[in-house]
Amino acid sequence: MKQTIPILLTISAAATTLAHGADTKATSAHTFSGNASLVSQYVFRGITQTNGKPAVQAGLDYSHKSGFYAGFWASNISWYTDTVGNASASSTCLETDAFLGYRGGISQNLSLDIGLFEAYYPGTYSTEAVKPHTTEAYAAISYKTFTVKYNHAVSRDAAGVADAKHSRYYEAGASFVLPRGITLAIHAGRQKYSTLSHALSYNDYRIAISKALMRECTISATCTYATTKDAYYTNAFGRDTGGRQVALGITKGF
Repeated sequence: MKQTIPILLTISAAATTLAHGADTKATSAHTFSGNASLVSQYVFRGITQTNGKPAVQAGLDYSHKSGFYAGFWASNISWYTDTVGNASASSTCLETDAFLGYRGGISQNLSLDIGLFEAYYPGTYSTEAVKPHTTEAYAAISYKTFTVKYNHAVSRDAAGVADAKHSRYYEAGASFVLPRGITLAIHAGRQKYSTLSHALSYNDYRIAISKALMRECTISATCTYATTKDAYYTNAFGRDTGGRQVALGITKGF
């Protein structure tokens, strides 16, 4: 799921604002940007979404000078089929995310970001299957390069967990610019499910480094750790989908 939190190794490129006429200082109120990524595996909130295999991802973003924004993002995934097994009548191999929100400044160094996010997984599902579709509302406050964020599930089910409405995800993170154009980002999160909370809830931690290259390309390396319990986060192939994960990626902005 691409959230804010969405980790996705997708790093949005800075958008270029088009000039109108001969006056290059007159810029549009509308900004469009996009990105495409190839990652060694897709990891979200400390959980591998592709069973350790590569993913191709792409997204489009729109923002208005008033602070309102919207976007769409997609990636191949396998976690749902990996969980239920290949013999199941239910399967999906694609995640599509849509989001909209508002981002604005409170003071010189303080900003607010609120919005709504939906992850939809087109596929084939049996009548008794718990579908993975998830809708969350979120709010974040940032001070300089430090951010705290709260995500609240408003859909009946969430991430394939039945009756998980009102599940919550808390996160905090910060980014630091290092020498040679390298950026270091750190993150800590807490997934709290409203059902079977003691078995399904976990913490996750992430450290990532990235470097911008020529032609709006960015390379990244990310290490994550999730305190998942094997009995609930081991897929049909015997892999612990949480625990320690490493992902490498390259992103092209346009």
